[in-house]
Order: sequence, then structure tokens, then C-alpha cells
Amino acid sequence: MGSQNNKPTLVSLARELGVSRQTISNVINAPHLVKAETLERVRAAIERSGYRPSALGRALRTNRSMNLALRVHTSEDDINGNVMDRFLHSLADAARAASYRITIFTAVDSDAEIAELDGLRAVNAVDGCILTDTTERDDRPRRLAELGCPFVAFGRPWGQLPGTHAWVDVDCATGTRDATLTLHRSGHTRIGFLGWGPGLGTGADRRGGWREAVDGLVPDPDDLSLQVEDGVAAGRAAAAELRRRGATAVVCASDSLALGALPEFARTDDPFVPVVGFDDTPVTRALGVSSVAQPVDEAARFCVATLVGLLRGEVDPAEHQQLLTPRLKLRERVA
Repeated sequence: MGSQNNKPTLVSLARELGVSRQTISNVINAPHLVKAETLERVRAAIERSGYRPSALGRALRTNRSMNLALRVHTSEDDINGNVMDRFLHSLADAARAASYRITIFTAVDSDAEIAELDGLRAVNAVDGCILTDTTERDDRPRRLAELGCPFVAFGRPWGQLPGTHAWVDVDCATGTRDATLTLHRSGHTRIGFLGWGPGLGTGADRRGGWREAVDGLVPDPDDLSLQVEDGVAAGRAAAAELRRRGATAVVCASDSLALGALPEFARTDDPFVPVVGFDDTPVTRALGVSSVAQPVDEAARFCVATLVGLLRGEVDPAEHQQLLTPRLKLRERVA
């Protein structure tokens, strides 16, 4: 094992390649200033050597912490919380690739979140942040803009589209519409929907895709839609009610609701249960329950790349707003 003194440095790399220290620095921090041939040669040498820039040195040179903040929310449901776990993991990977780190924190509400971000930036602990769990009448984007805190949101500005800030979101309506039409092609016409109450834009979006797909299939589609608290128990009770109303299949706003609905719609003679959840969590994969998968890896990469671009002054936030398409995963029940 080599000693600490044998670690490659800017000086040793520059000497080996016959270039200046500034060229090495530009390759790392400002690659657009370097000729393509030199850029490729220096990057290859950096990769071979295992050289890693000093985070402290970069922070001192750029007056940046090289940290991006993310508030983590307490999940009331271990099933659906898996989605944000995946997002956080992908976010950390994308940040590391861009020479940044993710600083996570908790807050009891939006006011505390804004105060924490303001405090972190005041001591140069973070350079910007990623917002999640956007809602209708969400004032966090406005308040962060007033504070001058660069940010990207994972979640669109509900009720204020398209907004003026950068955001990425998943086109949930397309996911539930595809799920509903797939159930219709398999012979179902009375396809119900289990979703959440008002206030969450994602809930309305998921219901909207189902509503568009069932329009014209039955004379009373809204009679087959129920709004309940998220959870397996609530899902089972609501699914039983939909069965009483004549539903033969159901699309759900979450995997928790789908797992609750599973026993109500399962038939012993058919391994395919006409129940579709949302988020494609490990438990639905293990049990063979169909679900809509969100492209959280792609969303995380978008957030980091866009936020880093904002910090470098290379990005117009109003031009970085994107809807990602989810994918329906059809499965048969595990015996």
C-alpha cells in the first residue's frame, strides 16, 4: 500500500503530462476551456492515477462548499418510502460524479426547512438545494428565490405551471392511463381507482390519467373512484367497496393501496390479479403485483446536473423543466 506522500497531486500530474498545473485544474473545474485532445489525455491520466481533488482546496478557491442540501421527510409507510430512498441513493451517486456531496437534514415543516437552508448557506455549508414533495400553493420556491438560494425541484409547481424555476417530475397521469387501458384490453370495463384526498398534486395527476382512460367505458365512472388515506388497511376497505359497486379491476395511486386491494380482486384460477399499484416497490415485485415504475434515477441525475449548471451560471432555470415518462410493470401473482 502506498504512503500518503505517494498520492498523485496537481504538480505530479502536470509534470508527467508536460502541461501546466492550470491545465489540470481547468480539466477538473472548467473543461470547456481545454482543447478536446488535451482534455481526453488529461482525464485518462487522472483516471489511471486515482487522483482526487481536495474538497477543502476547491472550496477555498471557489468559495463553495461543494455540498447540495436535501430535506428528508419521515415516511409514514415503509412501503412507499422506498421511492425516496432510491432517489436519495441516485442523488448521492450523481452528486459524487460531479464532485459534490449531499447534505441531508430534517425539518418539521416548510418554514423550518427554509430557515435551515438559510442557516446552512449563511455559514457556507451548502451551495444549493433540491426540493421534494411539492404541493399546491407551495411557497418554498418563491421564498428560496427571494433568499437567492439556487434550487431544483423534484416535483412540478402544482397550480402554477410551468413556473419560473427548474424542476423535474414524473408524468403520473400517463402511468395510470396506460395501466387502465391495459386492464381494459384484458377485458375489463368497470375499472376503479383508489387515490388520496385533495391537496396533493400527484394524487390528482394519477387520478386524472385513470379518468381520461375510463371516459366512455361506463356511464358512471366517478362512482368507481374513492379517495382514502394511504395505507394497506384503507386500501382493502376501499377495494371492498369498489367491488360492491361492480368494479372488476382497480388502478391505485400507491403500492400500499394496491396491496390492500389485492385480496379483494384476486381469483384462485388466475395468476394475474387486475390490480395495478404505483411506484414499483420491492414488496410488489416480491408478491407479483403489477405497478407503475417511476424513473427516479433519471430524475436524480437531472436535479444534480441542472443545479450544478445553475451554480456555474450556465443554466436558465425556466428552460430546465421536464416531465419523465413512467413504465408499467405487469406481473403475475407469486404462488
